[in-house]
This record gives sequence, C-alpha cells and structure tokens, in this order.
Amino acid sequence: MTQNPFGQTHENMHTGPVSQQMNHGGHELFDVHEALSSTVGALNQAMLLRQHVKDPELLAILDRQYRFTLDEYNITVDCFKTGRDPSHPTKSYEMTQGNDFVYGMKPMQPTKPMQSESEISDEIISGFLLGSAKTGASTKTMAAMETCNPVVRRVLADSVPNCIEMAYELAIYQNKHHYYQVPQLAQQDMQQLLNSFAPAQGQPGMPNNNLQ
Repeated sequence: MTQNPFGQTHENMHTGPVSQQMNHGGHELFDVHEALSSTVGALNQAMLLRQHVKDPELLAILDRQYRFTLDEYNITVDCFKTGRDPSHPTKSYEMTQGNDFVYGMKPMQPTKPMQSESEISDEIISGFLLGSAKTGASTKTMAAMETCNPVVRRVLADSVPNCIEMAYELAIYQNKHHYYQVPQLAQQDMQQLLNSFAPAQGQPGMPNNNLQ
C-alpha cells in the first residue's frame, strides 16, 4: 500500500480545495460502504460458525483467515475515514495448503437445503467461508474501480489478491475432502482448447488513420 505518489491537490468546482479526509466521490462512498459491510458480514458469519467446526484443519483455516481479514478491515476503515495511510501497510495472505487438486468425479449424495441446525457440517461451513471470500474479491474490485482517493484505492486493490488466496485455500480444502469435485474434459478436447490460441508474431504497426 502506497501513499499518493503524485502529491496532487484536489478541488471541488463549487467549494474549492478538498481536504484529504473529504477526498471521496459519491460512487466511492457507496461502494466502499458496501465492501466494508460485506466484510463485517463475513467476520460475523465466521464467528457464529466457529463453534460448529469439527475438523481441526478447517478450524485453523477459519481462525487464520479471520485474524487476517479483521486486520485488513481495520486498516481499510482507518484510511477510508482519514483519507491517509493507515497504521500499517496491507499484508499478503499466505495459505498453508498445498496447491494440488484431485481431478475427477465420484458418486455423491445430491445437495439439498438443511432441514435443521443439527445438519451443519464442515462441508457446509467451508462452503460459507468460500462464498464470503469470493464476495470479498468482487465487492473490493468494484469499489477500487470507483475510488477517487488514491490511498483507499490502493488498500482495496491490494486486498483483492488476499481474498483470492483465501478462496483458493478453501477450494483446495473442499476438494481434498471431496466436497468440491473438479471434472476434467477428455484429453483430446482439453488439448484442442489448449492449442486454440497462438502468440502474435512480431510487433506490427498500428493502422495509419491520418485524417486529411
């Protein structure tokens, strides 16, 4: 996360110079509010689900992601309210899972909605957590693209890869336990798709569209 590298001043056409604290556009306020609300929802959900986790490995993932997300939430609130650098830069989330997926499908019971709270399981909990990480990546990406304040934009943009990494960690966990199965195409079909693009050759010039 970096400070405004250009040192530019900001003005409102009606009121003149804008303080760094008020350096926010309308879309930015709404979209960052949505991103922060989504993060609060994800943190609250993780807190409620924690007591139902049975697998120590999933519990470790939940706790590690919760702590990281809470810290990231705090620094986002900090720079959003002040328009300045937060207390510390955005960190990079590092998962502890390997990155090997098990491919192929095995027979499974069809999924259906729960009928009672007693049916909650590690499969359902990890699915909730995965959904929250995906939502975080989407809302923060949308907010960053609407953000005027350079500090807030950078904090949000730096947070997106962390959401992706958390989602990847949870997807691998689910795959390992056969909650999330990954089918593959037949080798011939896969090879055809892999070879369906070729690199461009050379550096051709742009068309010459000189206007007379």
